[in-house]
Amino acid sequence: MRGAIAAGHPLTAEAGARVLREGGNAVDAAVAAAFVSWVSEGTLTGPGAGGFMLVHRARDCSTRVLDFFVAMPGLGLREASLRPMEEVDVDFSGGSTQLFRIGAASCAVPGAALGLEEAHRSFGTLPWKDLFAPAIELARDGVELTRGQAYLHAILDLILRHTPESRAIYERNGERLTTGDTLVQNDLAGTLELLAERGARTLYGGELARAIVDHVGGTGGCITSRDLKEYRVIRRRPVTTEFRGHEYLSNPPPSAGGILIAYGLGLLDDAGGPGSAEAIDALARVMREQARAREDGFDSALRRGGLAKLLEERAVVVRGTTHISVVDGRGNAVALTASTGAGSGVVVPGTGIHLNNMLGEFDLPKPPRAAARLSSGMSPSLVLHEQRPRLIVGSAGSLRLRGAVMQIVVNVVQHGLDVRDAIDRPRIHLEGEHLHCEGGHEPAELDKLEAMGWDVTRWRRKNLYFGGAAAVEMRDDGTLAAAGDARRGGAGVVVQ
Repeated sequence: MRGAIAAGHPLTAEAGARVLREGGNAVDAAVAAAFVSWVSEGTLTGPGAGGFMLVHRARDCSTRVLDFFVAMPGLGLREASLRPMEEVDVDFSGGSTQLFRIGAASCAVPGAALGLEEAHRSFGTLPWKDLFAPAIELARDGVELTRGQAYLHAILDLILRHTPESRAIYERNGERLTTGDTLVQNDLAGTLELLAERGARTLYGGELARAIVDHVGGTGGCITSRDLKEYRVIRRRPVTTEFRGHEYLSNPPPSAGGILIAYGLGLLDDAGGPGSAEAIDALARVMREQARAREDGFDSALRRGGLAKLLEERAVVVRGTTHISVVDGRGNAVALTASTGAGSGVVVPGTGIHLNNMLGEFDLPKPPRAAARLSSGMSPSLVLHEQRPRLIVGSAGSLRLRGAVMQIVVNVVQHGLDVRDAIDRPRIHLEGEHLHCEGGHEPAELDKLEAMGWDVTRWRRKNLYFGGAAAVEMRDDGTLAAAGDARRGGAGVVVQ
């Protein structure tokens, strides 16, 4: 087998699969897939995003995390402080609203393009320029909106059509795009062609950089030329922990997601089969301890093993996220998670670049210094067994992201489910004292949970609220499996 890939959209997964068929490695496939995700999943990611890529190399069994998440802007400004942001109420599921802060003042310094280039330069094998071809073609010819993408366009409509530049992309005849409509992005195609020809630095020091700085600065933001010029990708060692004879590796501090999952796996009881009240109770108790670990002043349980680093700062609550998991035939593996948050509504004229709203995604106790790397809950993860990739997994899902990843790891490693079943299983999420249980759980088991004292909120159906995962599995016999989350229209491809 040449490998396998899973992603949040069939076109994204197929772009990576094509690279694997052509002899590219896992990093080549992830990079090409990421470029296509900028086109097919543009409500979630793009050149204005930030993210993390976990890269595992089979030849020396080494694993590193490339941190290209967003940074605080303002280098060179006399007063580099947070500025007033615009606010919109977004309606989730017919009446449940959430406040989003958007506009130019919400835009942090993006890192996605430079991060993908750094990964390719360090680990890729195919020519950089060749990896852009599918994305450029799709941007010019257009992408038909799937039901999952149309749902995202619907709930984010006030953001996607917030400015004249964004309406030019996301509006047809005065209306938002819906299922079956074709999204054409000629300006983004031109940006992709520039990046393919001149490299990512054109977005950090060339004509794309000038366009970003001029537009953001002219509309109330504070991204400067120095912010872009001095942005750097950071290499980190993953956080690791043992779990049921396997090694779990994920995104390390200052980001919080991976460390919280590692902490939770270490606490988890071996109780009950999947979906049983006993197993749900065990997971919920772990989630409660993870929540306590995020509270101010609660660090005693985390001091073991240096886990107190978790509390260095609060993590960004990333809402609009996408994930790609890849393994190639040689055993190299990649887990890539990226996000523009909810999107800022700011599209740089002539470029098709929709910038992130990460500064509006969370409340800072005090504004960090300019160029400071922001923290995140994103958790691209890898599970090794006998030094071979067993599971590559990550998810979208805001605060539910880490719970989705942890539950999939438990389903595969502890319960022995295959990767598709592990993703499809109904999930839980503890929000305060409310234990949200996704549709598909056995009512009798939920009755038992209530008898145990849990305040159970019963969902009628499966929902993207519980995360949108993508995972690849390497079985003990060497065969591969891949699955994208049906909650968001994901897809998996195994390349023979």
